[in-house]
Amino acid sequence: MSATGTATRPIRTRAVLWLAVGAGLLLLLIANSHLVYVAIMSQPECVAHVRQGEGSGRDGKFSAARSSCTPR
Repeated sequence: MSATGTATRPIRTRAVLWLAVGAGLLLLLIANSHLVYVAIMSQPECVAHVRQGEGSGRDGKFSAARSSCTPR
């Protein structure tokens, strides 16, 4: 075995390692940006619900903890 063959092996291993780290970070960035996009785009406006204190839970109707649609 020649000396040049063993010298390129650590360089190739480092390159593969850095490519894997970069790909992992890119995947993390894409996944998080998709979650932020979905959270922003699917924000519902006022929806029909039982007012606070009106739902007992026994009849299958629950009230919101605090409604953002209640007039002030």
